[in-house]
Amino acid sequence: MSTLGRLSHWHAAYVIARRDFTAILFSRAFVFFLLGPLFPVAVMAMAGGVGAQMQSEAAIEEIGIAMDEADTQAMLTARDDLAARTGAIPAMVALDKVERGDSFDAEAALERGGNSLAGIVSGSLEAPELTATQGRLNRWEGTIGFIAAYAADQDKLTYPLVQTSPVASSGATTNSGRMHTAQGGQLLLFLLIMLLASMVLSNLVEEKGNKIIEILAAAIPMDAVFLGKLFAMLGISVVGLMVWGGTAGSILWSSGQTLSDYANPGVGWPMFCLLFAVYFGMGYLLLGAIFLAVGSLASTVREVQTMSMPVTMLQILIFFFASLAVTQQGTAFEYAGMAFPLSSPFVMVARAATDEAIWPHLIALGWQALCVALFIRIGAGLFRRRVMKSGPQGTRKSRGLFKLVRSLFRSGSAKTV
Repeated sequence: MSTLGRLSHWHAAYVIARRDFTAILFSRAFVFFLLGPLFPVAVMAMAGGVGAQMQSEAAIEEIGIAMDEADTQAMLTARDDLAARTGAIPAMVALDKVERGDSFDAEAALERGGNSLAGIVSGSLEAPELTATQGRLNRWEGTIGFIAAYAADQDKLTYPLVQTSPVASSGATTNSGRMHTAQGGQLLLFLLIMLLASMVLSNLVEEKGNKIIEILAAAIPMDAVFLGKLFAMLGISVVGLMVWGGTAGSILWSSGQTLSDYANPGVGWPMFCLLFAVYFGMGYLLLGAIFLAVGSLASTVREVQTMSMPVTMLQILIFFFASLAVTQQGTAFEYAGMAFPLSSPFVMVARAATDEAIWPHLIALGWQALCVALFIRIGAGLFRRRVMKSGPQGTRKSRGLFKLVRSLFRSGSAKTV
């Protein structure tokens, strides 16, 4: 506590952070904010399930057998036997005598529709005839011939016993899985930062509109207000991450899946999750400082939307820049992405997924912490000048007001005399 009764800088920042954190956390709007992203995910999951069901139903293809009774039964038996061994043979159904008739027309039967027939096999086992589209003819010609030969004389067909030696994964599979983890981590980090960093703008504009920011400035340094608001929103974001992460983990657990079912990141899942959280904090503080500085320039929500649009577009370009850097690891392009403050968290998250080394993350985190301090310093200065109109311009105005009061006082004294 200073001699004038004002809070110290860090204590004041803590007071502002606690005030904003509790006010937002226990508000109804924050509950709906947490539920907001869950609805699109649920809709996407249901749409994906419906689409998968439709695709699976549309993918059912059957081959009709239009042979005599003995040959038809031999073909069905051979098909089932071979499908049990290979699992890559389309389903077959027997066409009844009424449908076949004596003058059976396979082309007309396929063109009638109303069934799932994709082809029809007629003729005999010695001379089978397949009727289908050209693409299916190319794909099934050899299969139908093999089934017919197997059905005609199974005793002459022998299958060698194949010895197997399973492996957990191959190098190509591991690299591909890690690359997918890197891209997924970058995308998730980008979406979370952009979604949560925008909260600081609406909160700041609201307080500027109802003059709360001026009341705070009367007792607390504006730098502390800036710092407190920034870290309060970071705390709110951590709560959101815990809720969404817990929901996602519950869904995986209920479905019987674990992280071990996916490609193991280079640094391992525990360290990857820890680094993801730290890089989220760094990226959020960097972008949040920019958004707070932008918010200090605006007085209405419309102005905020207009001014934040270039920042959002720049962040999208940075995300694409970081995504491209993942595909060029070990080059100057990747090192540039690591060095640039706004893209560094995205590039390093991807590197944690593809590389086992830990020491690059220590260097990157030190550099990002330095950039966070610099961004907060610059943003707080702009915030102080723009919100309270302080600085040289405000000093000149205060001097002019002082001169006006002094002249009025002098004129009043002269009249008294």
